[in-house]
Amino acid sequence: MITGSLVALITPMSPDGAVDTKKLDDLIEFHINEGTHGIVAVGTTGESSTLTPEEHANVIRQVVKTVNGRVPVIAGTGANATHEAIDLTRRAKEAGADACLLVTPYYNKPTQEGLYQHFKAIAEAVNIPQILYNVPGRTACDMQNETVVRLASVNNIVGIKDATGNLERGEALINALPEHFAVYSGDDATAVSLMLLGGKGNISVTANVAPRAVAKAAELALAGKADQAHSVDTTIASLHKNLFLESNPIPVKWACSQLGLCEEGIRLPLTPLSEQHHAAVRQAMIEAGVLLV
Repeated sequence: MITGSLVALITPMSPDGAVDTKKLDDLIEFHINEGTHGIVAVGTTGESSTLTPEEHANVIRQVVKTVNGRVPVIAGTGANATHEAIDLTRRAKEAGADACLLVTPYYNKPTQEGLYQHFKAIAEAVNIPQILYNVPGRTACDMQNETVVRLASVNNIVGIKDATGNLERGEALINALPEHFAVYSGDDATAVSLMLLGGKGNISVTANVAPRAVAKAAELALAGKADQAHSVDTTIASLHKNLFLESNPIPVKWACSQLGLCEEGIRLPLTPLSEQHHAAVRQAMIEAGVLLV
């Protein structure tokens, strides 16, 4: 089972929007050196929705090659068309990813039965561990706990990223699932609390900026050291909030650019962080100890 701090990695781009392969390699080395436990490539934070299918596959291949088995690699392969998700998942398997992360289909708003059939079809088509991803605030599609429990019995489906931020619902889900099925937080602000309730890790946006602190908080939470985990998490609480002042990954890419981890490249329809938010994000970075005054 993959556990711990799993960074939802940004995809570095040059100012013209081209994927910056050199910075991507540098980012991976940065995260491994800082103690990140796993890399999630081309998820929401990696701008999967604006990469071409070939770019998407190329980023996964590069991440797998550069990581070279040092930490697990989870590839984002979700789509709102089942055949497209199957194709991306096959490419990720061929690239050597350890697992895939599949977001609920967005925009077309399937029923709960449609969600079950969608994920079941992908799991049956590609023999690779698959993690469901429920983020209703972005997809306009909410996979209910009952549907997740039903999918837990399908071969190859091994976990879920729960980005609802609802701890009561998350605890109920953990208690309803078999022990071998992992629940990961997809909400930095509540991740430590979810792990203390039995979650297995945090697929984190904040880890892009403060990887060492996010990893330490995850290690403490998974060890059941609640006070210490919350203490570490408090130091990065402002990041959890201010990295979402505009749509993810707008703020986190700007923050990473301030650290020299990437340039300020981002693709339309996303735009660079509004100047009015620069001070708040910078202050959160200072409070977290990742940026000097």
